[in-house]
Amino acid sequence: MYTSTYPVIKGYESFTGWFWFATEAEVIPASDTISGKDETQYFGLVQGQEEELGYFAECELNELIADGMVWEILPQDLPYAGRR
Repeated sequence: MYTSTYPVIKGYESFTGWFWFATEAEVIPASDTISGKDETQYFGLVQGQEEELGYFAECELNELIADGMVWEILPQDLPYAGRR
């Protein structure tokens, strides 16, 4: 099991049982993106089929939020979220 000493700055949860926990954030400038807008990319722990560290984009999660499949975990609930 992976244990982190990095603070989680944002978390997401899905109906499928996946969790995304961001420990670092980087804003990609509009000049470097396909959409022509600033985009936030996170690095952190992803609990999906496997548990792994990796990058994930906020815009991709926002698409899933719009579909009602993913939601942001409230900051006060982050210490209790995820698979143990």
